[in-house]
Amino acid sequence: MEKERQVLVVFPHPDDEAFSVSGTISTHVKNGTPVTYACLTLGQMGRNLGNPPFATRESLPLIRKKELQKAAEVMGIQDLRMMGLRDKTIEFEDDEKMTNMISELIEELNPSLIITFYPGYAVHPDHDATGRAVIRAVRKLPEDQRPKVHCLAFSNGHEEEIGKPDIFNDVSAVIDQKMGAMKAHISQTGWMIEEREKKLAAKDPETLAWLQTERFWSYPWDNDKVK
Repeated sequence: MEKERQVLVVFPHPDDEAFSVSGTISTHVKNGTPVTYACLTLGQMGRNLGNPPFATRESLPLIRKKELQKAAEVMGIQDLRMMGLRDKTIEFEDDEKMTNMISELIEELNPSLIITFYPGYAVHPDHDATGRAVIRAVRKLPEDQRPKVHCLAFSNGHEEEIGKPDIFNDVSAVIDQKMGAMKAHISQTGWMIEEREKKLAAKDPETLAWLQTERFWSYPWDNDKVK
């Protein structure tokens, strides 16, 4: 994995980072690269309130905030920014406001790499809106001053439209941190973690491959379709 000057990670929800990029984040930290994680909401509208309920809509964001802080600690992130927006409303925020928020982070941090969602190919409206804000903010910069943008995509049929990922990060050396980050978000991921741990113990090839490699798409500025 290439040594970066500064990494900026931008996602809308606590736990967005855990499953797909926690190994990459942990590796950058291990390599001595500063990582800033800007999490736009506290996941107030998370689906899992428990059965029987362990939380209410009022208490859930407090629980998820603590889980997010724990995940950041596990990955070694020292600069966690909680941006204060509300879950499931990112798509309705003013475009200029969102773009300016990201632009201010870029101006402050001068990242050489930004990690976010691939707008249009990330399933959840908040995911897509977050990715769009990042692309708009980076687009405002002169081409020779733009950081790299590595995107996550997982919508149905996405590879038919955007091709296969071009970045594969080997994170096998930080599997413990990756599992720890996922476990930190236990209110939302408990059932999944139990299943993954069973498969890991059985050395299931698919689970091992998922844990050991994280994949991304470089944003294609020569085919920039974000409006």
